[in-house]
Amino acid sequence: MYKLSKTVKKERSYSTLALSALMVISAGLNSCSSKKEVAVVSALAENPIIRHMYTADPSARVWQDGRLYIYSSHDIAPPKGCDLMDQYHVFSTNDMKNWTDHGEILRASNVSWGRKDGGFMWAPDCVYKNGTYYLYFPHPSGDDWNKTWKIGVATSKYPAKDFKVQGYIPNLEPLIDPHVFIDDDGQAYFYHGGGGTCMAGKLKTNMMEIDGTMKKMEGLEDFHEAAWVHKKDGIYYLSYSDNHDDNSKDGVKGDNRMRYATSNSPLGPWKYRGIYMDPTNSYTNHGSIVSYKGQWYAFYHNSELSQKNGEFNDWLRSVAVDKLYYNPDGTIQKVIPTGLGTK
Repeated sequence: MYKLSKTVKKERSYSTLALSALMVISAGLNSCSSKKEVAVVSALAENPIIRHMYTADPSARVWQDGRLYIYSSHDIAPPKGCDLMDQYHVFSTNDMKNWTDHGEILRASNVSWGRKDGGFMWAPDCVYKNGTYYLYFPHPSGDDWNKTWKIGVATSKYPAKDFKVQGYIPNLEPLIDPHVFIDDDGQAYFYHGGGGTCMAGKLKTNMMEIDGTMKKMEGLEDFHEAAWVHKKDGIYYLSYSDNHDDNSKDGVKGDNRMRYATSNSPLGPWKYRGIYMDPTNSYTNHGSIVSYKGQWYAFYHNSELSQKNGEFNDWLRSVAVDKLYYNPDGTIQKVIPTGLGTK
């Protein structure tokens, strides 16, 4: 059985708002979630992009309404560690500057098969197929959370409300960080992993069962967790966080780097291509790569707000974004995290 030592540190999140939302920020950082939509004006498009609550593990998606949506985990404040991550929110934008918090869409108490004490609502993902939005989320089914992970599935006809838990994907290893990639032919592929193992397989048309068997993804160098697949110019890219652990930076710990590999198939084998992002000022990183209105973006998280709010030792996290560029040969240029974000 793998150990989630870094994943434990990883699951703390934080979100971003804007200068004109300072009143919302101060009121929201120490509160739980609300189902009320909150317009988040981020006139400077600065990082972190969500500032009124702590968020992490951003899954960025572009839907048919032309908006970009973020499905993220939520580090509860005041912090109580990775066992108090709950209350998923959804955020969206149509210009990468102004963000809307659509409110809470799911919490542990909505999961009938989950552990009785709740919490542990770690990194989610969401995809759309045939008129339905599918939210995939990890949650333990027992008190021994490290050995009882399941990947739950909630569905809705809307991208940011009315999600109902339908069950979980059966017969999976107890791993975390679910991700679904839908190829050009409509075939959906499911990925999850942790502790050095990345598994993947085809999904059946019901989007809740594996078609065949899962297999380990080969060719990934120093895989830790946070698998994300995107496709560009016919090439499949699998990005992920590694096991890097650095204590050398003046006592400021920066851990996971973001790596990637490429393949001609969504199930590999994969060719390792390098590191596309160095550690942020957080214990962990977890990212997604998406194209929006002709520009590629790298979403990730850091601990910038936690540091500013005097909670740096608790490593609460916040979602951030920067532009991503490719070289002519298809390799990814190193993403340098900025405070300006998409400005």
